[in-house]
Amino acid sequence: MSAHRRKTSRRRPPPRRIGRTLLITGCALTVMAGGTAWYLYRDLASSIGSSRALEGAEKSAHGDVNILLIGLDSRRDQNGDELPDEVLDKLHAGSSDIGGYNANTMILLHVPGDGGKAKAFSIPRDDFVDISGVPGHGKDKIKKAYGLAKAAKEDQLSAQGVNDRRQLEREGREAGRKAQIDTVRGFLGVPVDHFAELNLAGFYHLADALDGVPVCLRKPVKDKYSGADFPAGRQTLNGAQSLAFVRQRHGLEMGDLDRTKRQQAFLAGATQKLNSAGTFTDPVKLLKLIDTAKQDVVTDAGWDLLAFVKQAKNLSGGKVQFTTLPVEGFGRNHGEDINVVDDMKIKRLIAEQIGPQATATPSAPGAASSPSSPPPAPPSPSSPAASPPAPPSPGEQPGTIDGGGIPCVD
Repeated sequence: MSAHRRKTSRRRPPPRRIGRTLLITGCALTVMAGGTAWYLYRDLASSIGSSRALEGAEKSAHGDVNILLIGLDSRRDQNGDELPDEVLDKLHAGSSDIGGYNANTMILLHVPGDGGKAKAFSIPRDDFVDISGVPGHGKDKIKKAYGLAKAAKEDQLSAQGVNDRRQLEREGREAGRKAQIDTVRGFLGVPVDHFAELNLAGFYHLADALDGVPVCLRKPVKDKYSGADFPAGRQTLNGAQSLAFVRQRHGLEMGDLDRTKRQQAFLAGATQKLNSAGTFTDPVKLLKLIDTAKQDVVTDAGWDLLAFVKQAKNLSGGKVQFTTLPVEGFGRNHGEDINVVDDMKIKRLIAEQIGPQATATPSAPGAASSPSSPPPAPPSPSSPAASPPAPPSPGEQPGTIDGGGIPCVD
């Protein structure tokens, strides 16, 4: 063997060393990937708005989780500052003084501990219920609990000499969150384990972070108030279009109740897009989503979002059953339209769907009405409790529109 060949053979590492090198390299890459994922998670957990509104609250049993999703009709950011004019223009939502702090979207998402099908219950915003967190207020629209409690807390602090605007906003919102959660918990009779609060701009930013959200319409719509202008069929909406989609109620047969169905459809489309787009495995998309969460989302402190994200991957593809809670009739209270509801009927429905987990004291018989509200009216042909499934729209043939795994709505 020549000296040249001996020299070349000495430089070639043995197979065992090659294997060990590949193993060490693989381990290093795994640690780096894990470290990156952990950094992203810690970044999200430390930056997202955290609330203590659920401290001391009773939890669900058997590994079940109830999550209350709250959408605020507020044109202000988390600090109470007005959104920039250019953002308001894109939102097609008017001035920052409109909307106040009403919880216009309320969805209770029940995720069973046994891996069964998740269920989501939409609460119509005008349901007339007992308001918690505002002593002496009595019954009102369920959406008002947040804003009423926030205003009461700020008045209390101001009377004590607090004049720091940020402190008033922060403590006022905490009182609002607690009151809204307690009001929903008392109405439904079940624990609330976690919550997520999204402001009006959040729908816009979420859709943009996902590069659009798929929705499906049974018929074309056009509404100058919300800015909704969409053809029939499945389509992907950008941020501004998504907000118009979830806000439209004019021109819809059931008004606010049809808007509730659109919120469900948006949630289903966003969940499907989260998984199909590979958001959780793409660092760029994940960072974009995290930045959105920092701007617009508040959750309860201590919620393990990483664990829920893994669980949430099983919530798409038609694996969530959506229900809008029933309304018995319609009435008026202090000049405002309200939904008349049967408190006990609602509690029974929820208990049948997700198990007897009631923690709130059941309302007394007849509590569904009060001297300031009309007695429950018999369901009219247009009442949700009596309406048969909507027939196909003019020009639409049954089964001709395929939502591709997401619900089609009017």
